[in-house]
Amino acid sequence: MSNHDSLLEEQKAYYRARAAEYDEWFLRIGRYDRGAQHRQQWFAEVSEAQQIVAELAPYGHLLEFAGGTGLWTERLVDSVESITVVDSSAEMIAINRARINSDTVRFIQADIFSWEPDQQYDFVFFGFWLSHVPPERFDAFWALVARCLAPGGRVAFVDSLHDPNSTARDQFLRQPEDTVVTRRLNNGTQYEIVKVFYVPEQLQARLEAVGWTVSVRQTAQFFIIGSGKRSA
Repeated sequence: MSNHDSLLEEQKAYYRARAAEYDEWFLRIGRYDRGAQHRQQWFAEVSEAQQIVAELAPYGHLLEFAGGTGLWTERLVDSVESITVVDSSAEMIAINRARINSDTVRFIQADIFSWEPDQQYDFVFFGFWLSHVPPERFDAFWALVARCLAPGGRVAFVDSLHDPNSTARDQFLRQPEDTVVTRRLNNGTQYEIVKVFYVPEQLQARLEAVGWTVSVRQTAQFFIIGSGKRSA
């Protein structure tokens, strides 16, 4: 197994182990609590990102990569005919399934880097996943997205800007150009994972270079939001 493959296996192990505490990051509790002013700014930007995604009007049959604990799945489920969630973590899927409890959601446990779709979708969405795709797999991942989309289908994603206050108080955020970070669980166990921080304009240009027409915008401090389709 190459060092590259070992890193991706460690990343999968990290998210399996982190499943039960993942929502603490999103909810800004425990090690992620940085005070009232921080929470106010965070949740204002969360609401902004959620509103932008809602205005994109996801529709039809939707594919969600790395659905995790269902924080985005639950916001998408009422606006589409069906959702297929692909995630490598059985622990994440169990939490998502319990949260959503809907017959319109299909869960597939699989490694996204080796998975192939059994149908095409009207809409593909991924929240906080693109940053975990190694740079050398960027083109291949977006080729997979293309294979998943029906003609005229659209894609949308949300991810993190580089901000030291977005991570836990006891974690050090490396420089924006670094693509591997150390993450710690509540019990102190440490893992190395892929984390690529994108500048909206640079990401938009890179997507254009591989055949996508995508608009990438950002909130004030914490998030980027992208949406678009295959170029004509």
